Amino acid sequence: MALVLNEEQRLLQDTARDFLTSNAPVEALRMLRDNNDAVGYSGQLWQKMADMGWASIILPEAYGGLDFGFVGLGVILEESGRTLTASPLFASAVVGVSALLLGGSEAHKQTLLPAIASGKLTLALALEESHHHRPTHIATTAEKQGDSFLLNGSKQFVLDGHSADKLIVVARSSGAESNNQGLSLFLVDRTTSGVNCQRTILMDSRNASNIQFENVVVPATDLLGDADEGLKILEPLLDRARVAIAAEMMGCSLEAFDRTLAYLKEREQFGALIGSFQALQHRKAHMQSELELCRSVLLQALSAVDDSPEDLPVLASLAKTKLNELVKLVTNEAVQMHGGIGVTDELEIGFFLKRARVAIQIFGDTGYHKDRYATLGGY
Repeated sequence: MALVLNEEQRLLQDTARDFLTSNAPVEALRMLRDNNDAVGYSGQLWQKMADMGWASIILPEAYGGLDFGFVGLGVILEESGRTLTASPLFASAVVGVSALLLGGSEAHKQTLLPAIASGKLTLALALEESHHHRPTHIATTAEKQGDSFLLNGSKQFVLDGHSADKLIVVARSSGAESNNQGLSLFLVDRTTSGVNCQRTILMDSRNASNIQFENVVVPATDLLGDADEGLKILEPLLDRARVAIAAEMMGCSLEAFDRTLAYLKEREQFGALIGSFQALQHRKAHMQSELELCRSVLLQALSAVDDSPEDLPVLASLAKTKLNELVKLVTNEAVQMHGGIGVTDELEIGFFLKRARVAIQIFGDTGYHKDRYATLGGY
């Protein structure tokens, strides 16, 4: 497995960097935040991203996709992490698309995937039910009633849930709340009667929501996969999502590092550039070594999605653990090396610190994935 990008992937990365730098700089996120934008991202920007093929990059050609592979998607997510781009790329083109590819019927795929590819349809995964990532601890119930299911329960931290056209809801169709078995996944229109969606304002301006389900009727045809067998879809779906968010965190880390390095070369103190201070050079060298290590870990995990899915669970937890640690280290150091202005809203470096803190929690923090990695290794 080559832990480097090929020529096509490098070209895609350069194109993504140029586009996002010009069309979605950090200042665009600031404007969305300050204007309290109701959607939380620019629909016009998202349509441009879809027109460039980014929403369909991992889709097979039969469903209107580019079939470019997960590494290609990873480089786009890395560049979006550099500019903190607000878009439904992660929730729809990664999580939503993966759910349909892994568990959707042929009718679902033929109808929904081309709509996602064109930017006309957005999805969100409604999974979490507490402040901790516990994907199999599900209390939301799905009661079979004839040719339908009745959903009742609540979800938290649903990324892009307030703006998504459809929700992928993880519910318990049998068994106890903490049972690994008995889970089912359902496609639910966000505007369905009984669905109450409340947007939450996160500190990094990422879009999320809390959602209540009260006697929501879902046709059995909107079940993804088989009833009670949702874990077979959910586990690989989450691993894909973990690798993807790790790619975004890599971009966030790289940009914070580059901005800090530039600052060290221009800030003077005691009559000298602070970049000449040996203590700061040591800290910079430590960050650089961690960035290079994590780059290899991330590329291996991205490649595993398409080339060796049997290795994905271990590599996904490894990537999420390492990138959690990396983004925390680099953004902490970035703010400290900028000094007092590092925590002011005027300077953009603080946006990266806030994004890091939220991204670390998405689909499992460091402690969760260290434990999972050990468990998968037989410990």
